[in-house]
Amino acid sequence: MPVTKSVRVAGEYPYYGANGIQDYVSDYIFDGVFVLVGEDGSVITKGGKPVVTWAEGKIWVNNHAHIIAQIEDVSLRYLFHYIQTVDVTALIHGNIPKLTGKDFRNILIYLPPIKEQVRRATILDRLYALYNDLTSGLSAEIEARQRQYEHYRDKLLTFKELNP
Repeated sequence: MPVTKSVRVAGEYPYYGANGIQDYVSDYIFDGVFVLVGEDGSVITKGGKPVVTWAEGKIWVNNHAHIIAQIEDVSLRYLFHYIQTVDVTALIHGNIPKLTGKDFRNILIYLPPIKEQVRRATILDRLYALYNDLTSGLSAEIEARQRQYEHYRDKLLTFKELNP
């Protein structure tokens, strides 16, 4: 359900669109755990995969995202990871990219037994956590090395007055 920016009331609840959190608003329309898939706008990656977002808690989702809630015998975490592997290039229509509900519902998803879904999702979650730790750690390391370089550069290239 869309709420134009001019009438949104700022608040604590994430307001999701096609490609993640767009804003924070004072009310919510969903409470739970969901996988969101971009419907129109920025809905496809350069690799042809759909834009997929994990959303938890009290949230507002506008009309630019498909919402997947928990269903019996399907791991939502598994779906979150799996959908990110599907090439949807052929399903995108229009000048403004759109993944219609009909096309989205026709995507075939391999569903192993629930225990296997959970096992695979757990492995992928661990790998993703390691990736995120490395990515954020790498940024901090680069920044620290930059400061270190500047410190020593300034120290090594600052001279007391020299006698001619």
